[in-house]
Amino acid sequence: MALADIDIKKAIKIGKIKIIPKIDFSSQLGSCSVDLRLSSVFRLFNHAQVPFIDPADKHVLDELTKEIKVPQGKAFIIQPQEFVLASTIETLELSDDLLARLEGRSSIGRLGIVVHSTASVFDPGWKGKVVLELGNLGKMAVALYPGVRICSLTFEELSSKAQVPYYKKKDAKYIDQKGPVVSKLFKEFKK
Repeated sequence: MALADIDIKKAIKIGKIKIIPKIDFSSQLGSCSVDLRLSSVFRLFNHAQVPFIDPADKHVLDELTKEIKVPQGKAFIIQPQEFVLASTIETLELSDDLLARLEGRSSIGRLGIVVHSTASVFDPGWKGKVVLELGNLGKMAVALYPGVRICSLTFEELSSKAQVPYYKKKDAKYIDQKGPVVSKLFKEFKK
């Protein structure tokens, strides 16, 4: 069952949900969700550098992308059919008995922007930045401004604490991520 606004506030107060920096309840808390804001750091794909993406090759993934930081007051322009990685300003930490779901905001979606391709669940015990898989499905470029409320998180309580929360998993590839990082799928391939 999804937590209501009053339960989200309680979970934040007792530390079951930690969001740093602290959210502004008047603008970021919805009736059953918390809005997070877009950071100024983006990871772009340089399609001309490599002939194809090989998820087993860490070096190809590093060569394929570059990180940029948008200056204060400027916008990031996402082109039609473009895919970029971004992250939120906020860092999220969850207790062992809560999960979070990443949701797009309707106002952003109505511009043709999706905020995640597949990665929408944050496991119990998650800690790190929320990375966004931004895509522009529209036919026109869209200006995205750092600081804008870009996505929402909803929270669900588990029936009991997770036996192996995310931070205890041997293959927790994205624990404590500080911003938009490339896929670490290469770690799943035998060397």
